[in-house]
Order: sequence, then structure tokens, then C-alpha cells
Amino acid sequence: MSDNPITSVPEPVGHPINYEARDDSDDEDINAPFHPGEAPSPIFPTKLLLDFRGTRVDIDRETLVALPESILIVMFPNGLILGRQHADDELYEDEDAASDESMPDENQVIYVDFDPVCLDYILSFYDKAKEAFALGGPPPAPPGVSPLTQNPLLTKQAIIVLREELEFFAIPPKQQRKASNASQSESAPNGTIKTISQGINYSTDMHALKSECGQHLLKEDQIFTALQRNINKENNLAEQHLIDMLCVSGFSRDDKWGYRALEPMRTSIVSIALVMLKTTGQANQMATAQKLLLFWRKPARKCWWDGVQVFVGADGDIPVRLWARRTWTLELALV
Repeated sequence: MSDNPITSVPEPVGHPINYEARDDSDDEDINAPFHPGEAPSPIFPTKLLLDFRGTRVDIDRETLVALPESILIVMFPNGLILGRQHADDELYEDEDAASDESMPDENQVIYVDFDPVCLDYILSFYDKAKEAFALGGPPPAPPGVSPLTQNPLLTKQAIIVLREELEFFAIPPKQQRKASNASQSESAPNGTIKTISQGINYSTDMHALKSECGQHLLKEDQIFTALQRNINKENNLAEQHLIDMLCVSGFSRDDKWGYRALEPMRTSIVSIALVMLKTTGQANQMATAQKLLLFWRKPARKCWWDGVQVFVGADGDIPVRLWARRTWTLELALV
């Protein structure tokens, strides 16, 4: 395994969104990415109607394209294809011209398995970043570098995008036993978590056990706590350097996730934090920012296992071993 705490994610076979006209006779790559400076394709609509788990949102094409690559991959894991999106197409073979397939692309509803609250957080932060850049103006060019140099950090606001996908697995206790006294439950070792519940047999009721463990993990909302715990355990200097670099670039060591929520019907928690990249301040600030520019449109990923002991039960005296598989995705976005 590489010592680098962040490894590049292989580029997907196809771009998350297909922006070109579908013409088999055309020799050009139909999966070529769209850049904001290009003229809109006449085939792809300029406005889309997306259904985010029951919440419908009208979103401009330019706004959708500007989202981080790592977010687009999650939103459209199989690509964005305009046309009928029924669960069973055979049931609709005999539909007349009033079917969804006959509607203009602008009137089609595209169903996306993505939390609308998370989307609102991202779009709101984008608006805040654009306003801050417009008021503050572009950062000064580094010494010896002409302002006319093609450096995107001098012309646009850079945003660090950090996403965590946490999958947790609870090992139920063999049997439930009560603590001999109250002090026993208070003497839990450092790094453990306690919880209060009543009348639940955690040895057999896995749903209750997973729900309670999920709620506790949800409350652990500091960004770097789990990674720092892993650093202390394995003395990984590369991971410590990662935290230091992120904190120099805009994060704080005690920052919390901007968005954090349990995924419905899954033992999974998704968290996202956005910060505006610092390009001025310390002497090497722009040099550090240039390192993060390597992650522009190229998300990178780190994955590790994190094991803790939690205590459940009415008296917080039932120990449960909880394993979490954490996957971080780091990316730089420009707005």
C-alpha cells in the first residue's frame, strides 16, 4: 500500500454527464466533458428538472456542470441519460404521444438518489464563495509571476471539497449484563462512546443496535477526530501532513462537517465540508494552494478502518464493538 494518504481515483470510463449529441456516425468522443466557456449543446437542455428523493428542483445546466466531479459521480453513477426513466419500460410500450418519452427534454423529470439538503448546502456555499471573490477581488500574483499567467487561482475562487462516506458495522454483544455499580459504567476507557436506551435486547434486535450506533456516530461531527485517532494509533506521518496541509489551506483542526446525515435504509453516513482555499497569508501559502490545484477535476480518495467500543443499554453498561469503514474524497472546485 502506498504511503501517500491520498491516492487518485481512477478516471471513470465515461463522464458523469454526457453533453454531446448522440450520433453514431460522428467520430468525436461523445463523452467529452463540457466546459463552462463553451456554447450550450442544442441537444442537451439548458434547464433540468431533477427529483431528489421526492424534492423536485429546477437547476440550470451551467449550475449542474459546475458541481464538484466527485458529487456528480455520486448523483449520476450511470451517467445522465435523457429519455424515459420508468422502472419497467415494458409497461409503457403502448403509451401514446403523451408519454414522458415524447415530452421535450426540459419537461422530463430525472430521478436522483441524493439528499436535497446536501445539494442546498453546496449551492449556498457556491453563492457565498462567488460573492466573497467578487468583493475581495483576485489574490495578488506571487513574486516573480506575471498577473497575466494562466493561473486559475488568480481568476476564480477555489473551494476545497472534502467528502466522507462512512459505513459502520456493529458486533452485537453475546449477552446483556448489568454493571455491578454506576461507577463501572463511568470507567469506560478513552475513545469509547456511551448511550442510554431502555428495554432493548441488543443481542437479537440488530435494527435497534444499528440505529443507536448510527446516532452516536452522527454526533461525532468533528472532521479530523477519526483520522487523528488513526494517526495516534499507527504514527502515520503522511496522514498528519495531510491534516496540516488542509488546516493551512482553510480548515481548522476543530472544524465540524458542514453537512452530515444518515443515508436512508443504510448503515451509512455521508458528510461534506467546503472551505474557500486560502492563497494569501503565510509565505508559502500560494505554493500550498498550487499543490491542492492538482485535485482540480481529479478527485482523490483515502480509505481506512476505524474501530471503537461503544456502550449501549439503559445504564450504558453493554459494550458493543463498532467498526467503521471511512472513505475520504478530496477535490478542488473553481467557481
